Order: sequence, then structure tokens, then C-alpha cells
Amino acid sequence: MSNPWIAIGALAVVGLAIPLAMMAVSALLRPSVPEQSKRATYESGEVPTGDTRIRFNIQYYMVALLFVVFDIETVLIFPWTVIYSDAVDAVGLGPALLPMVVFIGILAVGLAWAWRNGAVRWVRSPRAQRQYSE
Repeated sequence: MSNPWIAIGALAVVGLAIPLAMMAVSALLRPSVPEQSKRATYESGEVPTGDTRIRFNIQYYMVALLFVVFDIETVLIFPWTVIYSDAVDAVGLGPALLPMVVFIGILAVGLAWAWRNGAVRWVRSPRAQRQYSE
């Protein structure tokens, strides 16, 4: 009788050995040209200018967060629609539809809140506003 853990252990060993072997071969074969500019913060060789703490517009993050939320909504709604007819046959229309209506309702309330607080309204910078008005 063979133990199934042997195959899992062998897969784990191979999964670790391949990347380690690739890094070792790469370290042996690659040229080493140490320069001060390569050891700088930005290894592209460019001298960093300005402050490292740049203020970003919060709208970028809000749009990204809303995208993630509604992307996950799509991922959850699609499988539900695929099995919806089977669920209606099994438990009836109301019990099959109620959880998704509640889910979409919560998302609609969240979207309304974000819309009311201006999370989906793009704010123009003063410089862009000047260029737009000229």
C-alpha cells in the first residue's frame, strides 16, 4: 500500500527545489558589475529627486475600492444566476430570491452612500480646472 503523503511530500520538495536551483544557477551565471548607482534606492540609475512622500488624490483609492467591491459582486452573482432555476424548483421563488435581493440591496445602499459622499465624483485639480476654463 502506498501512502498518499509521499506524493505530496515529493511535490513539495520539487516545488521548493526548482526555484532554489534556478536562483542558484542565476547567481552563478549572471555578470556582477557593482556600481554605486545600482545600489541606490532606484536601481534604474536615476538620481531620486524630490520628497518620497507624494500626496495622491484619495479618489484613486476610492475608485479602486469601489471597483473591487462591484467586481466581487459580479463574481458572487454569476454563480447564483446559474443555479437559480434549480433553487426555485427546490425551495420556491421567495426563499431562493430573498438572499440575493438582500445582497444587492446592501450593495445599493453602499453605492448610494458613496455617491452621496462624493466618492464617485471625480475632483479636478486646480491646474486642470484652470486649463479647462481657458
